[in-house]
Amino acid sequence: MKTRKLIITIVLLNLLVTIGFTQTQTIPPVIINALKVGNAAELAKNFNTEVELVILETEEVYSKAQSEIILKDFFAKNKPNDFKILHQGGKEDSKYGIGNLSTSNNVFRVYFLLKMKNEKLLIHQLRIEDNDE
Repeated sequence: MKTRKLIITIVLLNLLVTIGFTQTQTIPPVIINALKVGNAAELAKNFNTEVELVILETEEVYSKAQSEIILKDFFAKNKPNDFKILHQGGKEDSKYGIGNLSTSNNVFRVYFLLKMKNEKLLIHQLRIEDNDE
C-alpha cells in the first residue's frame, strides 16, 4: 500500500512539473496559522455560511457557528503542535490544500476546499482524517 501511494505521488509530482506548475502561496496564511495553533475562532472567520465538515468518522454540512464549535472541541481533544501544507493548487476562484496536522495525540491529514464568495476565498469543505502513512 505504501509503495502504491509513493508511485502515485511521484507520478502526480512529475505531471505537475511537466505542465509547468509552480507552487505559489495560494492558501491564505491566516488559515494555515489557525490550523497550526488550533484556533477554531480564527479559522471560522474564513468559513462559508455552511461548511461540509468531515472529522474522522463524522460527516455533515454544518453552519459556520456549528462548525466552529465542533472544531473547538476537536482541537481541545487534539492540541495542535504544527500544520504543514503538502500540496496546494486550484484556479483563480477555487483553491485546495492538503496538509498534515501534528497534534498531541496523532498526525492527521487535512484537506480543505476554498471557493471565492464576495471577492474572498472561503472554506467550503474541511476534512480531518487519520493519516495512514
